[in-house]
Amino acid sequence: MSKLDEYADLTWRKSSFSGGSNGGGGQCVEAAALPDGRVAVRNSNHPEDGAVLFTRAEMFAWVQGVKAGEFDDLT
Repeated sequence: MSKLDEYADLTWRKSSFSGGSNGGGGQCVEAAALPDGRVAVRNSNHPEDGAVLFTRAEMFAWVQGVKAGEFDDLT
C-alpha cells in the first residue's frame, strides 16, 4: 500500500458502477495513472488507506479477466 499524500496530485477516476444511484451501493473504486506508467487503485471511501499499484500489464490482465467473467463468482 502507498501513502495518500504521495498520490494527492493524481487525477483519480471513479468507476461508473461505484455510485449509489446505479446499484453500486456507494462502493467507490478509483484508479489513476502514475507518471512512471503504473496504475494506482484505491477505495475512495477510505483514501487514507492508500492505493494498490499495478503495472500496465497487470492491469490489462485484470481487466481482460473481468471482461471474460473470471471473477463473477466473487460478486
